[in-house]
Amino acid sequence: MCGGEGSRLDTDAEKPLSPIAGESMVDRVRQALAASRIETTYAVVSPNAPETRSHLAEAGTALIETPGAGYVPDLATALDDSRVEPPILTVTADLALLTAELVDDVCRAYRARVRTRAGDAADSSPDDASCYPSMTVCVPRALKRHLGVSAEEAAVVDGFVPTGLNVVGAESATDDGRTGTTGPPRPLVHVLRSAGAAINVNRLDDVRIAHRHRGDHR
Repeated sequence: MCGGEGSRLDTDAEKPLSPIAGESMVDRVRQALAASRIETTYAVVSPNAPETRSHLAEAGTALIETPGAGYVPDLATALDDSRVEPPILTVTADLALLTAELVDDVCRAYRARVRTRAGDAADSSPDDASCYPSMTVCVPRALKRHLGVSAEEAAVVDGFVPTGLNVVGAESATDDGRTGTTGPPRPLVHVLRSAGAAINVNRLDDVRIAHRHRGDHR
């Protein structure tokens, strides 16, 4: 996800192109995904960041165009793309210290949780959307405080903060709220405790902190 306005990061460059240790954040995230077990990566772009779009197109990255209406509407647009089939991993471009190891850890945790849930629901079938729930990846709020990075207090739930790294399950893409059922199952939650997951670069102070921790982020 790299089509936001990035207005909180007061730099001349578009937020995804802002450098950490001489390399743009979006390229650092792309490299982490390329080195992971993820098979296919799409960059979700928008008119809010035209230079980012051009940069990624020149690099040969597959793009999904969105209107730039905000994270949730743009994600919905991406999920409507015929090339995308949930469950999918979503990553924000501001996770500048993301590593392949963190990505693979999340994928392993998701597969394990799905197997457990399927075992608990003996009446579910492989085509049942509930077999592929969503999973929110969080870090402790205390870890963000320890690192000194910014956090949106409104997003804190029970002492945990979403990271910008998530799995969007099949039920999130298919449920329209009109099925007459009780709705999709509650999303799974996976907790990470590493700087690589906790440092979202939203402000200039976050840039400096990311520089300081770039060698200690697994």
